[in-house]
Amino acid sequence: MRGLSNYCLSCCVNSLLQTFSATWEIAELLERWDVAGARGDARNVALHLKRVLEAMRGDLPQLTPHRDFLHCLDQNHFQLNVQHDADEVFLSILNFIHQQMDNRVLAGEIQDLYKISVETHLQCLKCNSIQTETSYMLSLPLYVKEDDNSLEGCMNSFFEHQELKGINSCFCAHCGTKNPSRQGVKLLSLPRILCMNLKRFRNSRGSTHKLDCRVPFPETFDFSQSLQDVFSENFAQNECRYTLYAVVVHSGYAMFGHYTAYVRHRENKCWYYADDSHVQQTSWEEVQRTYGGRHSRTAYMLMYRRDSEEWRPRPELSG
Repeated sequence: MRGLSNYCLSCCVNSLLQTFSATWEIAELLERWDVAGARGDARNVALHLKRVLEAMRGDLPQLTPHRDFLHCLDQNHFQLNVQHDADEVFLSILNFIHQQMDNRVLAGEIQDLYKISVETHLQCLKCNSIQTETSYMLSLPLYVKEDDNSLEGCMNSFFEHQELKGINSCFCAHCGTKNPSRQGVKLLSLPRILCMNLKRFRNSRGSTHKLDCRVPFPETFDFSQSLQDVFSENFAQNECRYTLYAVVVHSGYAMFGHYTAYVRHRENKCWYYADDSHVQQTSWEEVQRTYGGRHSRTAYMLMYRRDSEEWRPRPELSG
């Protein structure tokens, strides 16, 4: 593994780059991309991500292989010398890749790695009619309570029914008016890479504070065993077991903090800790210390990989 120097307050992007490097599926897809049409484009995030991931795997003594990538993000409105939210930067990088790659097939495959397809049901509480919509997310936003939590509990809270009343009432096409409603979300499909964001930051009275409360998470889990009631009738996947391979950690306070990352090596399966340019081998027990607690390093993003047959990109079509 290769450390990345802190260049212009880049700890957030450094940590995300370590997770992208550990997501070897992205590197394999980017290797298949002929960049002739994008070469020289200083604003193309996909191009610079491809280059920085290649540099991170290389043996050449390059102190800041991510510098051009950081300047590229700066030109896409993620300014240098400014602290950013890791989940926001992560989702923006995926969206930039989808928008800026000229190979639409590969761009779609990269997005599909993270795509969580869901079915939203909205029931009018006046006439009981139900509207159903399908959509997708690239990361699962999990609300963290101020008391004890668990990852399974946070996921159950995300999928449980919510009553929408008052100013949150929804328009009913059958009634022609806004009425109190009940909303529920069901899973249509799970991705190869399941990313979860533990929503630890709260806005209150014009200021932001961070919740350091504990959120234990497992190294492996099975959706079909832990969350049996969240699947749509149209859910057809057989394999729902996942293994944790990356954790983005936030230390400090909401307005003044530092990001680091734990990643699991693809070959030796060992855990490594990356704090900017410093990288060292560590253990699962150390990763567990990021569950939370007052003034501690707390897990902010979790990345799980589905346990299934060896992944293969779709074959390229010709003609």
